[in-house]
Amino acid sequence: MRNGIKGIDCFVNTSALLNKDQYAQSIGYLFKNLNKKFKPHSQEQLVKEMDEAGIDKAILVTDQTEPNWVLKAVEKYPDRFIGAQSINPLEGMEAVRKLERAVKNYGFKAANTAAFRTQKPYNDKVYYPIYAKCIELDIPIRMTVGIPGPRVPGEVQNPIYLDEVCWFFPELKIVMSHGGEPWVFTCVKLMLKWPNLYYMTSAFAPSHYPQEIIQYLNTRGTNKVMFATASLIPQSRAMEEMKTIPFKNEEVRRKFLRENALKLYDWETK
Repeated sequence: MRNGIKGIDCFVNTSALLNKDQYAQSIGYLFKNLNKKFKPHSQEQLVKEMDEAGIDKAILVTDQTEPNWVLKAVEKYPDRFIGAQSINPLEGMEAVRKLERAVKNYGFKAANTAAFRTQKPYNDKVYYPIYAKCIELDIPIRMTVGIPGPRVPGEVQNPIYLDEVCWFFPELKIVMSHGGEPWVFTCVKLMLKWPNLYYMTSAFAPSHYPQEIIQYLNTRGTNKVMFATASLIPQSRAMEEMKTIPFKNEEVRRKFLRENALKLYDWETK
């Protein structure tokens, strides 16, 4: 535990942990020695790494298949993990049913999607049934914003498309992830505008957090920004580098590392 606060990793990418070769091939150019960092994980290994890093809890994000690995982790460590179901909106009503099963049958507490996979911007009609179901289930949805790592077109992940979504679905809780570059300032302006729009720091080491996000976190965004790694940054490194972040005070640090996630995901503490 560093700085006396145990963190919550809001995005553990179990697909990356279990399919390292696929990720190394698609985004290896962005991360030095990525293939060496990834290794097949058991649930026990993940818990051990979290303990060593000072991370108390984590949100496990599935791939788009049935979430067996995540289910086993949540069942074995219910005080450490909650699940988030990845969804492909192009599957139509089957995607809606998959999300409903994950929440009602498995106890998952979030949805996950990425426009670089669908090649549809977030205001496209294919997402609307998923948005409506998230509101009905009262769960947040995590959405990748910014130029994607995989070498596919990235304009679809311009966060400006969320402006219309937040307007049309004011009850929808949205968490932007993976930086938002080169549109970080747009992310901040949108969060100032829309009460239910949030940001997580996934895929960025703390020493590389965008300055706009740090400034926002220390001012009007104290309740809007959350810690995450996406399993692309070792948890131990991320927690060690927290000392490089100029938090305004301990309250800001605590909300960023822990309390904002507990509140958004309605996570009971023991």
